[in-house]
Amino acid sequence: MNLKPRDESSELKALRSLNIRMNLPVKVKNYYTNLEKGFKGEQVLDGWLENLSFEKLVLNDLLLECNHTLFQIDTLLISPDTIYLFEVKNYEGDFFVEDDRWFSASRIEIKNPLLQLKRTESLSRRSLHEFGNKLPIESYLIFVNPEFQLYQAPLNLPIVFPTQLKRFIQNLKPKSSRLKETHFKLAEQLQSSPLIETPYNRLPDYDFNELKKGVSCVHCRSLDTSHTKMFLICKACGSSESYLTAILRTIEEFRVLFPNRKITTNEIYDWCNTTKTIKTIRNVLLENYEKIGQGRSAHYIVKE
Repeated sequence: MNLKPRDESSELKALRSLNIRMNLPVKVKNYYTNLEKGFKGEQVLDGWLENLSFEKLVLNDLLLECNHTLFQIDTLLISPDTIYLFEVKNYEGDFFVEDDRWFSASRIEIKNPLLQLKRTESLSRRSLHEFGNKLPIESYLIFVNPEFQLYQAPLNLPIVFPTQLKRFIQNLKPKSSRLKETHFKLAEQLQSSPLIETPYNRLPDYDFNELKKGVSCVHCRSLDTSHTKMFLICKACGSSESYLTAILRTIEEFRVLFPNRKITTNEIYDWCNTTKTIKTIRNVLLENYEKIGQGRSAHYIVKE
């Protein structure tokens, strides 16, 4: 049972939108690319865990605090007799280990992901102990990209390589087959954490008037789109999407990028830069959002 499905962070959503609407600085562009790859890698592991035949509770992207220290768990799996912590990496290419230091094939040193795993495990043990957990905890560094290769790594490291992933998942068989009330109580305590998401602070400066406007393609994210009466057509890749779905998706982009800006008919009409009439945009807002106020002060909020 997946109690906390995985979703893109607000930071990733914002950067994804900004990437098609402005020229991101090189460092921000690289950071965004890594976020996208990381999220896709986590989805790969999600697919494997869905096929587990025994009872389990899965919680993704948990943000917890221990002794005033924030830490995040990519995937936490509660089985009947063990708690598993998974740190997922979607690295691609050749890497090697030398004296506990990690390098790319071109000898550029990277952060040792095992140190991050150890930190997460240590903080998790303390937090879970405070929740009354008595189950053993095992943590693993999971590499999901088939194009990844690590050389000179000691054999006893808690690492699962892409070629080992299928066998590793199949071996996660608990001695007991049933979850108890204590398992569900622990999961509920973890979910009830008041921490939702770290404030994203790696976004570049941006301004509404300077961003490219338009409705992007849901597949290739190009802004080179046109529309028929019912569909949005991408001129770059040829894909189509319901025009209503595309407009609603573009409104959500606006909400993510400008959380303090009111959603008005004129704002969304300018943001979508569509040849549809402003009346069409107004009707979309009226049907899908809650209208507040009348006349020039009218704006829209998400329906509760």
